[in-house]
Amino acid sequence: MPVPGPGYSITVRVEAPPSTTAAGDLTSAIGRAGGVITAFDVVESHADRIVVDITCNALSADHAGEVTETLEALPGVRVRKVSDRTFLVHLGGKIEVNSRVALANRDDLSRAYTPGVARVCTAIAENPDDARRLTVKRNAVAVVTDGSAVLGLGNIGPEAALPVMEGKAALFKKFAGVNAWPVCLDTQDTEEIIRAVELIAPVYGGINLEDIAAPRCFEIEARLREKLNIPVFHDDQHGTAIVVLGALRNALRVVDKDIADCRIVVCGVGAAGSAIIRLLQNKKPADIIAVDINGIVHAGRGDADENLRNIASTTNNEGRTGTLSDAVREADVFIGVSAPDLLSADDVASMNSDAIVFALANPDPEIDPLEAQQHATIVATGRSDYPNQINNVLAFPGVFRGLLDAHAHQITDDMMLAASNAIADVVDGERLNASFIVPSVFDNAVAPAVADAVKKAALAAKPAETASRGGSSMPWSMAEDLDY
Repeated sequence: MPVPGPGYSITVRVEAPPSTTAAGDLTSAIGRAGGVITAFDVVESHADRIVVDITCNALSADHAGEVTETLEALPGVRVRKVSDRTFLVHLGGKIEVNSRVALANRDDLSRAYTPGVARVCTAIAENPDDARRLTVKRNAVAVVTDGSAVLGLGNIGPEAALPVMEGKAALFKKFAGVNAWPVCLDTQDTEEIIRAVELIAPVYGGINLEDIAAPRCFEIEARLREKLNIPVFHDDQHGTAIVVLGALRNALRVVDKDIADCRIVVCGVGAAGSAIIRLLQNKKPADIIAVDINGIVHAGRGDADENLRNIASTTNNEGRTGTLSDAVREADVFIGVSAPDLLSADDVASMNSDAIVFALANPDPEIDPLEAQQHATIVATGRSDYPNQINNVLAFPGVFRGLLDAHAHQITDDMMLAASNAIADVVDGERLNASFIVPSVFDNAVAPAVADAVKKAALAAKPAETASRGGSSMPWSMAEDLDY
């Protein structure tokens, strides 16, 4: 199933004899080794040799090494250097801070810093709400992690989590113009994490929790929502749930089924699975069956975990027991946020007609998408090399853009459902089909649509507050919001 991709792209600089067959020999060798060439550039030419840069995609770091060894084995060929293009992207980090104001002379400095800045500090001291309009808080989000559940890598710690959080911050800026900053905490103690976020909160207009292991993430999020007056959003939970629900809405349109008639199986009841279940319950499906490593979740299991007990009490109407295979039999929808290779083709065949399979484990899904397609009408994954990629970047930039623009103090299910509907609506009826149920992450319409929907839902939740912004100590001409 895996194919060479840009995540393992290398550029190999090699010396080769200046023969007429040199280029063909080099490209053929890479092809035999299973690499996919994306660029071939001659960088030097001499009477006795040529020097070329060959860029190719590989399956893994080990496979990239095999490609290099294959080239070195060719007669007269010498590998000078191998550059891993992924590591090159990360050299020095992926984000930076830039000034939004000119600092060209003393006048500029006097307004941006002392003495002029003192007037702004006084204004905020008199009315703390002015910080949302007069400081970076207006457009800033903290991306907070403890490094305990990073991608598919597990508990790798805060330093190793930093490249992921940098990437998240870059996506915030790229897709929604939000200034996000990584906050990687060197603790995995629940109380310390909560207190650390409390202490840094004055700088930010929102908190994006990321890659914090369950079940601690549930308590951290819940308590921070109680303590802070800014939105707290756990992307592994709510971002995933928003995009899944939007994709499912469109998938059901394709197969012409009503969610009220559907039995939905959710495999994996960690952060993502639990949030998907909770958001799905707003749509009132016929039934939801949750499955974890111990099989179908039901009240009779006697789970000690509070999250599992809550799920058991609100799902599985018929009290089913057994394995994942038992759960998916005669189900309409499978949503996997668990681990690779848990679902078989026979399992999918046992589902109801026009089955929908969202196999979202990354990088390897619960079932090979090609196998699932033999029996399911619609298949989605978290991967970019198959149709219907369920990706959180469809949600979180626009969600926070809307929250920040609304000066929201919290995020609610209504706001998340609005975001989900906005994502679904980007795929209009003319484009909707079994291979296109969610828009591309590069569709420029997505983030503005999500932001607008979330902003409207947030403003609707606080009509009294938005009707008047009295009390500001700012000059009247400065009191309006800025556009980002």
